[in-house]
Amino acid sequence: MATVLTVILNWRTAEMTLRATEAALVALEGVSGGLVIVDNDSQDGSFERLCHDVATRGWDKGPQHVRVIQSGRNGGFGAGNNVGIRAGLPDGGPPDYAYILNSDAFPAPEAIKALLAHLEANPTTGFAGSHIHGPDGDPHHTAFRFPSIAGEFEQAARLGPISRLLRHAVVAPPLPHQTQAVDWLAGASLMMRQSVLDQIGLFDERFFLYFEETELCLRAARAGWPTDYVTESRVAHIGSASTGMKTWARIPRFWLDSRLYYYTKTKGTAYAALATLAHVAGGLIWRTRAVIQRRSFIDPPYFLIDMTTHALGTAGRSLLPDKKPAVEPKPAQ
Repeated sequence: MATVLTVILNWRTAEMTLRATEAALVALEGVSGGLVIVDNDSQDGSFERLCHDVATRGWDKGPQHVRVIQSGRNGGFGAGNNVGIRAGLPDGGPPDYAYILNSDAFPAPEAIKALLAHLEANPTTGFAGSHIHGPDGDPHHTAFRFPSIAGEFEQAARLGPISRLLRHAVVAPPLPHQTQAVDWLAGASLMMRQSVLDQIGLFDERFFLYFEETELCLRAARAGWPTDYVTESRVAHIGSASTGMKTWARIPRFWLDSRLYYYTKTKGTAYAALATLAHVAGGLIWRTRAVIQRRSFIDPPYFLIDMTTHALGTAGRSLLPDKKPAVEPKPAQ
């Protein structure tokens, strides 16, 4: 029987993490494996609360043997999930699949088994992710094409004729109505073949937040392992519970760093510069139209200015990944 290691990353959302764990345990009934909660150095009592509640509820002695470990540092989404994946199964062995679930995501009872069944039935598929929807049932857009210069221009311009002309480059096309291969999926509910991770590596920890799933799926695709969007797997997702993205007053530096690093690592510095130029050009088209039609700019304040000054300020500075020591997980006592 195939084994699944489920990883839930917590950062200052202990109560919600426990809810996500409870939903995951229901969805994991009959699945062999283990579940690890990684506290990403919350420093707010989350680690202690999670350890206490897992023991009180008896989850640490259940079929999935839930463990709570401490990352040791808040290295971001990818680094925290890497800690959980490296922890392996309760017996220390590697799983057949690693499944990452956001702390604000709640799988339906058959959601995880649907991903497992899909990967078992499709041995040439590397990753599989769920249909994500909000608490109200509205679908969240989580299936995408890889970013590109043309995609940046189309996305920023928000103009019908441009979108039609560049329809094959649209980063966020309409969601598929049936299970199919896509370029990349958001990491709210994503199952990954462990043998693929062994081949291509784990998340690049240079990304703090955003673009880490994009780059990992691209690495898998370049190695011949596609990513599939599985509509039969349904997961409710609150969204931005830890990052606060919905309330950003200004685009944070880590998002700009991740975006520029993604392009630099995957396409080179010249391509990264052209992608930024394309976004700024498209953004100016949209802002001109918004002023004439008295519409909202939509983007956070100073978005184009911040993107431009960030790119100029980064010019000449190396964006190659630094060597970082591995972080050993600290098991709960």
